[in-house]
Amino acid sequence: MKKPLRLLLLFSLICSGLWAQSSLQVKVSSLLEDIPITEKWIYLSTDAGQQLIDSAQTDAKGMVQFENLTAGKAYFIYSFDDKIYQAAILSDIKAKDGLLTINFNLPNQRTASIGEILISSTSLVRMNTENAAVSGQIKKEELQRLPIEGRDVTRSLFRLPNVTVAILGYAEGPNISINGLNGIFTNYLIDGMDNNERFLGNMKFNTPVGFVENITVLTNNYSAEWGNTSNGIVNVLSRSGTNDWTGEAFYLTRPGSIVDAPSSFATLDLYGNPVKDGFQRHQIGAAIGGPIKKDKTFFYFNLEQTYDFKDNLLNVSQLGVNEIVQGRNNFTYGSAKIDHVWSPNWRTSFRGQVGRFYNQRQGGGLEGGILFPSASSAQDNETYLFALKNQFKVGSKISGELNYQHSFFRWNYRQPVNETTPSVTVQNPQGTAIAIVGQSGAIFDDFEYTHQVQNKWVYRQGKHLFKAGLEWIGSDFQLLGGGNPYGTYTVRLTDQQLSDLRNKGKGANLNVGDLPTNVNVRTYDVELRPTSFGTVQQVYSAYLEDQWAVNRRLNLSLGVRWDYDNLSKAGGTKGDFNNLGPRTSFNYKLGPRSVIRGGYGIYYDKIKYSVYSDNLQFSSNSEDFKKQLAMLQQAGLLAADADLNRVTFAGNIRATSPNVAFLQGPSFDELQARREQQFSTNLRIMNPNGFQNPYSHQYALGFQQKLTDEHLFLIDAVHTRTNNLYIIRNLNAASPWVFDNPADFKVRSTSAADLSRPVPISRDAAGFYTVAPGNDTLRGIARNVFVTETAGIARYSALNFMLQKSIGDDKIGYRFLYTLSWTKSNTSSINTRAQDSNNFEAEYAWDENDRRHVMSAVILYQPLKGLLISPTALIQSGQPVTRVADATVFGTTDLNGDGESFGLPADRWPGEAKSNDRLPWATTFDLSVRYQLQLHGSHRIEFSSDIFNILNAQNWSGYNTTRTVSNLSQIGPKSSNTYRLYSASPPRQFQFGVRYIF
Repeated sequence: MKKPLRLLLLFSLICSGLWAQSSLQVKVSSLLEDIPITEKWIYLSTDAGQQLIDSAQTDAKGMVQFENLTAGKAYFIYSFDDKIYQAAILSDIKAKDGLLTINFNLPNQRTASIGEILISSTSLVRMNTENAAVSGQIKKEELQRLPIEGRDVTRSLFRLPNVTVAILGYAEGPNISINGLNGIFTNYLIDGMDNNERFLGNMKFNTPVGFVENITVLTNNYSAEWGNTSNGIVNVLSRSGTNDWTGEAFYLTRPGSIVDAPSSFATLDLYGNPVKDGFQRHQIGAAIGGPIKKDKTFFYFNLEQTYDFKDNLLNVSQLGVNEIVQGRNNFTYGSAKIDHVWSPNWRTSFRGQVGRFYNQRQGGGLEGGILFPSASSAQDNETYLFALKNQFKVGSKISGELNYQHSFFRWNYRQPVNETTPSVTVQNPQGTAIAIVGQSGAIFDDFEYTHQVQNKWVYRQGKHLFKAGLEWIGSDFQLLGGGNPYGTYTVRLTDQQLSDLRNKGKGANLNVGDLPTNVNVRTYDVELRPTSFGTVQQVYSAYLEDQWAVNRRLNLSLGVRWDYDNLSKAGGTKGDFNNLGPRTSFNYKLGPRSVIRGGYGIYYDKIKYSVYSDNLQFSSNSEDFKKQLAMLQQAGLLAADADLNRVTFAGNIRATSPNVAFLQGPSFDELQARREQQFSTNLRIMNPNGFQNPYSHQYALGFQQKLTDEHLFLIDAVHTRTNNLYIIRNLNAASPWVFDNPADFKVRSTSAADLSRPVPISRDAAGFYTVAPGNDTLRGIARNVFVTETAGIARYSALNFMLQKSIGDDKIGYRFLYTLSWTKSNTSSINTRAQDSNNFEAEYAWDENDRRHVMSAVILYQPLKGLLISPTALIQSGQPVTRVADATVFGTTDLNGDGESFGLPADRWPGEAKSNDRLPWATTFDLSVRYQLQLHGSHRIEFSSDIFNILNAQNWSGYNTTRTVSNLSQIGPKSSNTYRLYSASPPRQFQFGVRYIF
């Protein structure tokens, strides 16, 4: 008999005093499938498992029988956990005369911390017989088999229900979309704890494959235990050590153009930045885990390093420069975890993760550029997370967790090479820019320190399992942003100066000091506020839930969650306290192999700190601007009771100065007085009415059928109605300019649009101004006055069909997924503005992440021992297209004269609605081949080859790219049926690796 493990669930038994002989027959079956469990040891005791009376192993029918018992005496029936089933104990068993037959259902093992996902350690597929959560998960074994670029686990998630490849709102943005929404609205977790850079909403630490036990995505109708998002949750369960020593060492490379198919379009590195010819990736790493003290203390350690090598072209013929500029990216991921078992009722784990992400902007460009290395910069980000988790039991009915995490994230978006020098744009005699040298020109350096405390409780009473918990997350932000505090110049060379500069032969080494001191200065500005600012965001949460096993067939879940975010006060005095979200679901077992389930819930999101921060950074507290706001109050466009001191802030403003000699421009100290008179195109104010937290209504109805022990079929229907998303309203918008008939359309000039604004903007020799009541001329104002409102909406409906087979004796497994979905919204990010005069009804259209049809296939085939072949497919219908104006037809792309394109390269074509066209379908087939050679014992060496886009398809949609360079905007009307290809999916690419495993 194997030594029993320590995990027991003890149930009380009350004795009665009869003394007669009896027998006890126990029928042992699986809780999930209700099928007999054979060859399982079952134990009998009279004192909660401390003194063993008898033991027996179940027969082919899952039966075991104990003889010669005393009628009326109290007995315990129990089992210990193993690789398949958890430990369990049966109570309230009173022996009687003769034979007593009882049923003993064993719960299946779970390896995830999120209870909604039933993850088995066996090859058999499992139904969810507990609740109605719509979700999916990928275990480490599958992650290590799939063709995944650069060991980035997020690139496997779009093979799960309701998850698609996302359009990137910014280069480094999340690359998955859940329920058709921008990835910044997803809540990212590690071991159930916060992993969001809380400024905008991406992951702090992208856990690599080597430290992942499994990764779970909850998309709809999940438990009240999980929140801080109106959308989905991505939870990574980190690896832990065991009594066995395990580990790996690997080398992985993407050789690049040596073997890749050629393409005229740029691809993206792992951080979302465009790269082309000359790009290579090399990755090395190692991991080891095992016991520090057997059965007591365990550890797991993982370290991975990525090096990207990339080439840009610096090409300025007038300066005689045509050189390759080499750059490099470095990504470092270090992870460690220690688990200690104090007793059967108390376990502690400590997890630490440290990362640095250095992404160099070395100068030049993919096809040639004028940015010299002296003006280069790097995105130099750093992060760490340290988490302490305590899991405990109190008696047989109560268990809980008390967890703490401290994390840090520095988002240094532009770390300049020459930090304390001016920025200079050099023009030729004709006024065309030919070089950018000096400092990189703008600053964004954000620091975030976050603390999190969780306390969770579980109480089991009869048929009820009660969950309750409290959580607090506090983040302290400090942002240094704005323009160059050392000045920004635009200078124009004479013919002689250009010739002299070329003859110096500086090449790529050209810098500010090489320019003639008497060069003509065309413009000069300087950042007036080179200081950090920020605030503390605090989010409080509480939940209560009852998971009620009504009978053997029906489970109900009834819960409620409350969240409060102090940033919801914004520019007002009252926060959004009424975020009470009920959640309910049912799961009904139609038979031993099928269930029907459904539910409804309300889910609240946190406030994006970037929304709050942008309203500080891009604001002004000048007296002129406050007078302009008072005029908007009088016009009824701004609340009459708004406190103008609360809604304005001394943000980043660049002051200009005329008639400046080169390198002699006044400092930011000398120009502080200009703040009061500096005109701005756009300024923001804090919403005086506060923010309402975004929230969603989520509906789900589904069916699961276990066709065989290895086959599972499911269908889920989901509908999500998201409200209070972010939009930006222009309080000083130009009057509407109707875009109806292109044959009779007239372009409006900027000056005409400015005069139509509620606070009209005029211009004289001294610049832009407006006239306030009393004939007061105001110059320190803004053309556009923006305020963020939580008034956006999104609607998502989907039908998911999935057929899954685990690898069995036939050596083949697969997962086929088809999703039919619809996504509409009037906002796609936190900075969405209406194209024309706050008309957000016209913005409600098919969302940029709407896919309609998504088909995914993953096949795992093991034809020979050690050989695994994994082909995958991803087929998606085309993304929506918006038709925009052609400057060759209208003379400009700014048809209404308001000076804004609002995320598009131009205003929409007259008479064309937003997203009224579609790109072609996108089809991608990938292939992974892995061969493991057995060395000795558990030691193996694995050779791998991954081929991405094996058919070299040139897809126009359905891939990662930033919004600004995508094909989602096309010039000309839909009737023209013409498309210009600005970008395409990556061509056929190869990735090779070798891995030592033990």
